Amino acid sequence: MLIRRDQSLLLVVDLQEKLTPAIHQGDAAIANNLRLLGGARHLGVPIFVSEQYVRGLGPTLPAIKAAAVNAHFFEKIHFSCAAEPGVLELLHAAQRPQVVLTGTEAHVCVLQTGLGLLGAGFQVFVVADATASRTPDNRSVALERLRAAGAVIVSTEMVLFEWLAQAGTDDFRAVLPLIK
Repeated sequence: MLIRRDQSLLLVVDLQEKLTPAIHQGDAAIANNLRLLGGARHLGVPIFVSEQYVRGLGPTLPAIKAAAVNAHFFEKIHFSCAAEPGVLELLHAAQRPQVVLTGTEAHVCVLQTGLGLLGAGFQVFVVADATASRTPDNRSVALERLRAAGAVIVSTEMVLFEWLAQAGTDDFRAVLPLIK
């Protein structure tokens, strides 16, 4: 199944100031999230951004916040976005059955969110190169577990090209710089 821009939303989990410095290859994950946010913004894909316990982990990174124009931000204390009161209703209200899922940490909040979204009936696409943990082993095990549970593991470029669906359009020309 392909990721369709008119059927999907982007959920960015917990890319926060005090957490990301400890993340293995965090700069690469942040860069890929910025690419996805740019593509989603241009193509009209709804964007949601979670923040885990802001008082302890700080706010969303400034670059992510700046790129998440018109995004819906929400704070949470549950590790799973799906367990936070009101979030599933918020996501269902977007009327998009596909969730493109990114963020940190892969083995905690992204994993639990992905499992919760699958349980709630969403099709979940976890963007491997935009998802990270403090250790590569934790990230790897989380992606394996999500795949076994029914999530589809994808890359940033897969998402962008599937959202575009074809070359030669104004959208393609506009999004192409995010791919190059």
